[in-house]
Amino acid sequence: MAQRQQPPNNIRKYRKPLNLNIGMIIFVAILVYVIYCIFASLQVERISPYEVKEGSLATNYTYRGIAIRQESIITADQAGYINYYAREGERVACGDLVYTVDETGRLNDYLQSADMGDNALSERELAELRAEVVGFIHGFEPTKFDSTYNFKYSLKGTVMRLATANMMQSISDINNSSDMADMVNFCRSSGSGIVTYWTDGYEQLTPEMVSTALFEEKDYEKKQLLGVDLITQGDAVYKLSTNENWSLVVPVEEELGVTLQEKGVVKIRFLKNQYESWANTKLIRGSDGNPFLQLDFNNSMVTFATDRFVDIELILNDEVGLKIPNSSIVQKDFYLVPADYMTKGADGSDGVILERYNEEGNIYSEFLETSVYNYDEENKEYYLDSAALAIGANIIKPDSQEKYTISRKASLTGVYNMNKGYADFRQINILYQNEEYAIVKSNTRYGLNVYDYIVLEAAAVNDSQFIY
Repeated sequence: MAQRQQPPNNIRKYRKPLNLNIGMIIFVAILVYVIYCIFASLQVERISPYEVKEGSLATNYTYRGIAIRQESIITADQAGYINYYAREGERVACGDLVYTVDETGRLNDYLQSADMGDNALSERELAELRAEVVGFIHGFEPTKFDSTYNFKYSLKGTVMRLATANMMQSISDINNSSDMADMVNFCRSSGSGIVTYWTDGYEQLTPEMVSTALFEEKDYEKKQLLGVDLITQGDAVYKLSTNENWSLVVPVEEELGVTLQEKGVVKIRFLKNQYESWANTKLIRGSDGNPFLQLDFNNSMVTFATDRFVDIELILNDEVGLKIPNSSIVQKDFYLVPADYMTKGADGSDGVILERYNEEGNIYSEFLETSVYNYDEENKEYYLDSAALAIGANIIKPDSQEKYTISRKASLTGVYNMNKGYADFRQINILYQNEEYAIVKSNTRYGLNVYDYIVLEAAAVNDSQFIY
């Protein structure tokens, strides 16, 4: 019987040789390149564009001021039921009827039963009523709900105008009626001024009596008089503002107050209606020693006759131009070249005639195209790109043998325009600047235009660098 043959134990696994072909090599090369590009793009700082637009800088100089006027509180001589006939905010002359006092209450019954006729508001009155409603809606703050009641009585005073004409006719009939004439007291104004129907205890306030605590309004209470029907003798019935000159006192920083006092006048905007006006300025000390700015006006008193606290904005900067971020602004050096040495190339491009040397050492001239970045009209000099010229280079005056050696530099403030796909310096003339933005002059010869694109972060690019 044949013996079973044992398998050899020295068998080794055959390694298949690596079969490299051109396709695999190209694939590996592309993969390495893609990975490199990804890592390189992550490390490169992004160049963000910024679109230039027209605008202005709104500096935050908004304050709340206390209105100080010449105000006289008129009190009642008799007790009884009161009816008002002069519209709040209306100017009355001496002797004009302001209100009546009915000792028995029969006047109200008579007026309700009398035929008052049909009344309609004019377009002007409707516009005023709409403006009052819109102003309240935009200025309403839920934390100051009491302003709703002020608005209510303000509207009541406005609507009072509608009924005044026919009501006055009814009052005339009552005056001729023997049975009621003795029961109704006709109360007329003792002087001329603006009528208002509220008090707050600040009628005798002077600028020097103002303190920081008054602006907290913790203890402030505005008492409306229009909602009162029955009065007693000595009660306040209305208030008369007798002078068109009035003041606003606002808390300010010492440095700003000194600056505005030196200017003498300042332009302000009333936030209630966006009206603008000029005021004389005076820095004062309040009763607590803090600085306050007193703003004196000779108009607009009637507009704010029903307000004790008035919100305003000091318009310290009114410049309008191209608005750009400060991060886009850079300084760049340029060579100064007299205007007489500038010339035009065959294609109309700007440039200079540069003196050169050939290999044999002979002198020859060549037109060199250069970009112009500014022109100094006073010194008659052009600002030329420093990359195209060099210190010590000679340029030749056109149609002459006179030479000028490049030797002087000057810097310009500007931004990098990227409309052409590369960083192109453009000079700017800054009109006003704050911590974030600058307003620059528009429509300048070597400057920017509206809707230009500039580099947002100027530190991220170099001059003439291709961006895309």
